[in-house]
Amino acid sequence: MLFGRDRKALELPSPGEALPGRDQPVSVPERHLVLGTPLRGPWPEGARQAMFAMGCFWGTEKFMLRVPSVHSTFVGYSGGHTPNPTYEEVCSGRTGHAEVAVVVYDPSLVAYDDLLKVFWENHDPTQGMRQGNDIGTQYRSAIYTYDDEQHELALRSCDRYQHALSAARYGAITTEIVPAGPFYYAEPYHQQYLARNPNGYCNHGFCQVAYGGEASVPQRTGASREP
Repeated sequence: MLFGRDRKALELPSPGEALPGRDQPVSVPERHLVLGTPLRGPWPEGARQAMFAMGCFWGTEKFMLRVPSVHSTFVGYSGGHTPNPTYEEVCSGRTGHAEVAVVVYDPSLVAYDDLLKVFWENHDPTQGMRQGNDIGTQYRSAIYTYDDEQHELALRSCDRYQHALSAARYGAITTEIVPAGPFYYAEPYHQQYLARNPNGYCNHGFCQVAYGGEASVPQRTGASREP
């Protein structure tokens, strides 16, 4: 999972520097390996999506899949410029994409704040363009939001978790919180990878600071939080 350790690999490319990509999207299995639900929809009425980047997407999906009552999960690439990139292209650092997992959930059964708790607690959001030994822009921490409500909740959760991290003497959060852009599915072998390979690589786990959940936090101003 380690590609491109030089300084350039830690800088996001401009649109003009990014690889050109392709028009053809990757094919993925019709059904989720564990849940048996669709990977491309259609989704049930009222279902919502949430997108997170917290290092290698194998572990991100693994932990999101543990949330009770989620409808579907899948992994791919987002936050960059290259359309329909390959895994190797993303790992080159020349697409601008992060490795992400998407969660499809029913908000009457799963609170967005429950997903934020999994996100914050299971990686170190202070590490910039890396997560542990995984180094590169594709491993950055990010929350890509699908509407204003998610965006505000994500910003408030970031404020709340920063207080907890600071009390534990961790550094400043570098998580990018911006509206979701285009999502591109990763190759089939990445989907539910750790369900297929239980002993496979996973660089995630409790980062020693608990997330207390949604509470009354002063409203933020501005449309995004970027590192």
